[in-house]
Amino acid sequence: MHIKKGDTVVVIAGKDKSKTGKVLQVLPKDNRVIVEGVNIITKHQKPNQQAQQGGIIKHEAPIHISNVMVYDKKANQGVRVGFKTLDNGEKVRVSKKTGEVLD
Repeated sequence: MHIKKGDTVVVIAGKDKSKTGKVLQVLPKDNRVIVEGVNIITKHQKPNQQAQQGGIIKHEAPIHISNVMVYDKKANQGVRVGFKTLDNGEKVRVSKKTGEVLD
């Protein structure tokens, strides 16, 4: 997958288009990611042993990985990701726009 946990991404499609956020979790089996502050849903929670206080809870829902792009600070926009092998044999991700190694 071209997106990892901790990456800053920009949403390119859907109701949260053009929002940026940090990837909290990657779900590779479902090809989905959970992004901080994106695709917020409300859940009506009953009180139980774990959550003594019930009520309406807001949290992030997964979005499809094709709807996000890695955000490059130097290009100041979302970029496509390529892979490159360095001289020491290490495989790294690079920005297709700037050619810089993504951290």
